[in-house]
Amino acid sequence: MNTKDILEYCMAKPWAALDHPFGPELDVFRVGGKIFAMLYEEKSGIANIRLKCDPVLADLLRQKYEAVTPGYHMNKHHWNSVYCDSSIDDNEIYEWIDHSYDLIVKSLTKKVKEQLINQ
Repeated sequence: MNTKDILEYCMAKPWAALDHPFGPELDVFRVGGKIFAMLYEEKSGIANIRLKCDPVLADLLRQKYEAVTPGYHMNKHHWNSVYCDSSIDDNEIYEWIDHSYDLIVKSLTKKVKEQLINQ
């Protein structure tokens, strides 16, 4: 999986927005103004994505995969960094992106959800 695949998948999410508040090298994906993923490409050319995660699941994933670590510069309890080095099946990474997106959408206020629906 490469950065282009991840970027396209994240941007295909309903109401997803992309910005670069931390510099051009870090893609930040938001829904309703809240971050659900951050993506950058390592110097080695390998994608690295930070995803929000249920804390229990986050810990389990870190134990199971060497390529999953606590979220870099994020709340380590709720965020994972995933090094997309082919050691993890692409479909699992897509599921984790979905999970992160869903967590953020669920946390949005009713007002923000209505604004998104009415766009």
